[in-house]
Amino acid sequence: MTYDEIRTAFLNYFESKGHKIVPSASLIPNDPSLLFTVAGMVPWKGILQGTEPAFASRVADVQKCIRAGGKHNDLEDVGFDGSHHTFFEMLGNWSFGDYFKEEAIEMSWEVLTKVIGLDPNRIVVTTHYSDDEAAAIWKKVAGKEAILLGDKDNWWSAGDTGPCGPCTEMHYDMGPEFAGGLPGSDNEGRRFIEIWNDVFMQYDRDANGNLTPLPKQNVDTGAGLERWASILQNKSDNYDTDLFVNLKRAVSDVTGVAETSENVSSFKVITDHLRSVGFAIADGVIPSNSDRGYVIRRILRRAMRHGQILGHRGALLSKLYPALITEMGAAYPELAREEKRVVEIIENEENSFADMLQNGMKLLESELPKLNNNVLPGDVAFKLFDTYGFPLDLTQMILRDKNIDVDVAGFEKSMAEQKERSRANTKGTRIFWESQTELAGTDDAAKYAPTEMQSTVLSILRNGEFVQTANAGEEVEVALDKTTFYGTQGGQTGDSGELKQGDKTVMTISEAGRVDNIVIHKGVLVSDLSVGDVVVPVINANVRQQTARAHTATHLLQAALRSVLNEDVAQRGSKVSPDSVRFDFSFGRAMTNEEKQAVEDLVNKWIAADMPVLHEEMSMDDAVARGAMALFGEKYGETVKVITAGDVSCELCGGTHINHTGEILKARINKEKSISSGIRRITMSVGTLAE
Repeated sequence: MTYDEIRTAFLNYFESKGHKIVPSASLIPNDPSLLFTVAGMVPWKGILQGTEPAFASRVADVQKCIRAGGKHNDLEDVGFDGSHHTFFEMLGNWSFGDYFKEEAIEMSWEVLTKVIGLDPNRIVVTTHYSDDEAAAIWKKVAGKEAILLGDKDNWWSAGDTGPCGPCTEMHYDMGPEFAGGLPGSDNEGRRFIEIWNDVFMQYDRDANGNLTPLPKQNVDTGAGLERWASILQNKSDNYDTDLFVNLKRAVSDVTGVAETSENVSSFKVITDHLRSVGFAIADGVIPSNSDRGYVIRRILRRAMRHGQILGHRGALLSKLYPALITEMGAAYPELAREEKRVVEIIENEENSFADMLQNGMKLLESELPKLNNNVLPGDVAFKLFDTYGFPLDLTQMILRDKNIDVDVAGFEKSMAEQKERSRANTKGTRIFWESQTELAGTDDAAKYAPTEMQSTVLSILRNGEFVQTANAGEEVEVALDKTTFYGTQGGQTGDSGELKQGDKTVMTISEAGRVDNIVIHKGVLVSDLSVGDVVVPVINANVRQQTARAHTATHLLQAALRSVLNEDVAQRGSKVSPDSVRFDFSFGRAMTNEEKQAVEDLVNKWIAADMPVLHEEMSMDDAVARGAMALFGEKYGETVKVITAGDVSCELCGGTHINHTGEILKARINKEKSISSGIRRITMSVGTLAE
């Protein structure tokens, strides 16, 4: 079976079993603790942990994943064996409070033995030693005696406390020609390969280690598509399966070099890295010097270096991207949809790094005669990284052929010193509020239609310290149990206003922020305030109106850009302030003066038409059927808010908006410029500011 056939068979089976089939979530996770989506369960983390409602009781998908940064990092192993990837696909099915162990095991067994046709005699299963129920089900369903293993192999938990439970794994016997014993043995090798893992979340663990049955028990499963393909195609190396064979053929076409036993590692690295770079940029990651952008830049540059090892000079991944679309575009239509932008970004990266590579190599060559004991000093390696963009592993790879090591400890010391300098220059209090794990969230349901309400002070942050009481004149941040304030979110700046007690102003609020589900009121106290005090939140209605008309104007701006430029224009970020808009969008060149004027004229035409602006809540399916546009990479729940301006704009949006376009008064484009490869930025004034 090919990759396409496996995906189709898997999804068709679970659809027949009542599962809602959903497309892969973005590689950019809605989780600040992760750089990338690293597993199939990441998009469902909130549901599985009980912090978000489930939109369906049964779900199945094929999730694109990247493990190349942070604690989930397979980058260094790619190319040196046949099983590691930075990008991979994970098949999965989930039950959110619906079926549990017996039905999950029955379906896994049926898929493996009936749908994809594996030999039942070559499948070995493991369970947790405490899970007699799962072991009995395996005996009943498959006649299998499960191997009983401990927490390391067959127990899943979200952390030291919280949801957890046993899991059962399925392993495939690759045959006696491969070394290794049964799962859990002292001599595990490559003979028995894990092909599926069913996790049963049935307990809540407290700080003392006590397990309490969860009121709703969930199933979370995951299976690596690349492993399935290698087994079904009778290959011991994932890179010998149909998808990679075709990508390696494209590498040969571009480089003019045939794959051999001597250069096979470079072919593996390039084809793996093509997938990571192509998919990540298609999902909105821009190569940069920080966070996930740096990881993708690092992967791209490793691929270029391996192209050089093959003797290739010039563009590589940008020329290979069409081959990626050919192989995976049917399953992931975003690849073709974003082709022009992705290729342009990769080309720009390849061109800029080609120059940096040449200059960095000059520095490296000049340092080699100075070495002691064939070790490159850490500060030199860091200069190569900081000035010329050489990732540490790239420097190591270049020097490996010369039998020269790198002072990694010295490099990390220089890196730590730079991070400390950066941290010292970074202001913000998010980290303090994120530490308040016991703090209840803020009910901000009244933010769209503010009415007078009484709220209780939950917490006060002053000078980086949480206090019970703060005094008049002090700058503080305050969390309330409920509020009418819109906290900064989705590119819209938060409300300003006051906290009052009767006719007395207790606090003037410059801006409401948001940390997870807590709305933070930032400002200066007029009188003393304590945790537990009752206050009345009052927004500045004039500023709210200005912000709302700017936000609706942003929607009109995007519609005008798509009309004047092309339908491929898509939002990549925004900042909506009172009467001011900053809008980032995908487009490959500078706009002409005529295009900018045409966009501005069209926005003002729609403003003058005084079209109604509808604010509606509906299911995600209904919103999609209506044609509502979604923000690229954003995660939405089952129920969404849809903003419709006349017949020209329909978008998913959780911000505040006006009721008629005429309330915007006027729009004026101030500036249009490039902010990165393939991304442009427009600043626009609206309302009285534009007039």
